[in-house]
Amino acid sequence: MQPMPHQLMGYDRAITMFSPEGRLLQVEYAKKTVKQGSTAIGMVCKDGVLLVSDKRLVDGLVVPEGVEKTFQIDDHIGATASGILSDARVLIERSQLKAQQHRVTYDSPIDVLSIVKDICDLKQICTQSAGLRPFGVSVLVAGVDEDGSPRLYQTDPTGIFFPYRATAIGEGDAEVEEILQKKFKPEITVEEGIKLAVTALEKVLGENITAERLDCAYVKIEDKTYKKLSKEQIESVLSETKKKK
Repeated sequence: MQPMPHQLMGYDRAITMFSPEGRLLQVEYAKKTVKQGSTAIGMVCKDGVLLVSDKRLVDGLVVPEGVEKTFQIDDHIGATASGILSDARVLIERSQLKAQQHRVTYDSPIDVLSIVKDICDLKQICTQSAGLRPFGVSVLVAGVDEDGSPRLYQTDPTGIFFPYRATAIGEGDAEVEEILQKKFKPEITVEEGIKLAVTALEKVLGENITAERLDCAYVKIEDKTYKKLSKEQIESVLSETKKKK
């Protein structure tokens, strides 16, 4: 008689229950949800930090301008996500509130790491509390600290985070990271980085890529201000990357 799979034995029914192999299966399922989400890329450049993401418009009647995939947390911090975007929205709004409270209390901008730790503290609590489920989302948080240092962090459903020079999350993340491993250089500029990120997304999305489908944002060291690319600017980048093929 063959042993029953651990899922059938009930080890995935509660977030607080470890399987005999020492795994939290609900957390692992949440990480699989992230893998099925739309692709997002973050990159630290010599003059700033950027985020490029795929909106993955599911309906032709959806207003593209009304779909947001990159979010402003503070003047100098932005974020994007992959997975369950409603989960991401809750985390982003919590971060926006924390950034505002920090400015009111200390009269100074919050550092990127404090935002990341706050997001991950909540994510971790949801891996050990009965009756809760893990956040099914990975969040990339990017910004420039007060000392002029560009920062990029990746968080995952377990509540862990890592700093990165360049990374990708969501479907096709392995393909994108392979391109980043080959072509990313620390001395790359934000403008060059956006072109590299769009080129990488073209490999994943193929002919389906359009300016309406992309969301691009960056924070430069010189002004520490979150800015988003317009549809016209994204179209210009797309036309340049297609000419190089």
